[in-house]
Amino acid sequence: MSALSELQSHLAEVKALSEAAAVLGWDQQTYMPTGGAVSRAAQITALTRVVHQKATSAEMAGLLERAEAAGAELDTDSDDAAYLRMARRDFDKISKLPESLVAEMSRVTTLAHGAWALARAQSDYAGFAPWLTQILELSRQAADHLGHDGERYDALLDQYEPGMKTAEVRAMFESIKPALVALVRKISALGPSPVDDSVLKRSFDEEGQRQFGESVIRAIGFDWTRGRQDRAVHPFCTSFGRSDVRITTRFDKNFLPMALFGSIHETGHALYEQGIAERYAGNILCDGTSLGFHESQSRLWENLVGRSRPFWQKFYPALQSQFPEPLKDIDGEAFYRAINKVEPTLIRVEADEVTYNLHILLRFEIEQDLLSGKLSVADAPAAWNAKMSEYFGLTPPNDAQGILQDVHWSGGMIGYFPTYSIGNLLSVQLFEKANSDLGGQISEQIAAGEMRPLLDWLRTNVHQWGRKYPPTELVRRIVGGPLDPAPYLAYLEKKFGNIYTR
Repeated sequence: MSALSELQSHLAEVKALSEAAAVLGWDQQTYMPTGGAVSRAAQITALTRVVHQKATSAEMAGLLERAEAAGAELDTDSDDAAYLRMARRDFDKISKLPESLVAEMSRVTTLAHGAWALARAQSDYAGFAPWLTQILELSRQAADHLGHDGERYDALLDQYEPGMKTAEVRAMFESIKPALVALVRKISALGPSPVDDSVLKRSFDEEGQRQFGESVIRAIGFDWTRGRQDRAVHPFCTSFGRSDVRITTRFDKNFLPMALFGSIHETGHALYEQGIAERYAGNILCDGTSLGFHESQSRLWENLVGRSRPFWQKFYPALQSQFPEPLKDIDGEAFYRAINKVEPTLIRVEADEVTYNLHILLRFEIEQDLLSGKLSVADAPAAWNAKMSEYFGLTPPNDAQGILQDVHWSGGMIGYFPTYSIGNLLSVQLFEKANSDLGGQISEQIAAGEMRPLLDWLRTNVHQWGRKYPPTELVRRIVGGPLDPAPYLAYLEKKFGNIYTR
């Protein structure tokens, strides 16, 4: 075997073991009985130890060095050169983290998920607080081992958005916040909302929601031979390779958007994973290049497609047929306006496109303060509620609708939230480039139920490359420039100006 082949064989085993641990994590959130948490923590932690040992061993270091030496003359744009770059990045990162720390984070977060789910169900922040305290301390240790220039958040953010700094995230929010606040005020100044969304809170039976939701995600391209959908406390997508991609959703019979748009959102993630080039199957390039790019796919399908007027020109008759009684007096235009109503809400995943990024800003600020120690775990709910009041004029009636609503911290994902806003900005840049390349016909295609042209464009320009290109390079290759908030802000002004001036 060549030096590169030996390295690829070794890392294929590492990846397979990581995917096995991910299967256990998926099962924990979908089918595992609650009493299995302690055993599951031991199982996942044991696998995590084995993965860390194989990924950081002297054998691994030698294989990587020999492969790099043999590949010194490779074309820098080749798959093999990209593989070596990512292998070096991964090795350098994981080698800085002690095995004991990695194992303890795995154990704590596995147990913390069940504690969070119970705390959320009972609105009992005190029941989750000790776990959050442990996760924050382990995250601080991880950040210090990974290295930073005085801002621990940089090291954690880099795990989700490679190369991005906290200062860049702050600048991003500073660039979009004034326009978002101005748009919210402009809409609020209209007085009593001209958009009525009460139809969304009528009674929609769960089985009907499931059937319609599955028909929609099938239509936009989800491959059921390489994926499945199940139920979870908080929707997520996970992948055990491009041929086994799992999504989840949740239902509320009195709030139609929860399952519908949750399913479309997670399908956007799944389409990315299913669309990675087959030649990368089983190797370290078989993953998204960043969580910002991943969120661009979920937000693009959820919002630019799923909340668009052309989409409902196609799908509203089928929805009305599925639910004739609750929708008998509602036409397609009224439904379109209802799902796009701008109104401050307590819950991030139910937020409209205009206010959504303020939810992300709130979380970004809270978790920075928690990580730095500026904010104590005990005082976090009050700080959360104060920011909700400042940004939305709302005060959560309980912690389940406040600080406990998101799953991310229980999984140790400190630094993840900014990727949602990165994804929002990027989704519009990608959509506009796709529309230009497709002759400005995407709206007409969607209205006709033709999702394939857009999906094929995304497969060609985004999905197929996996991790081959760093996120900053990939966005430049596609749109010819860096991440830019201007198209996103213009899109919001145009879309909601139309809805609120009709």
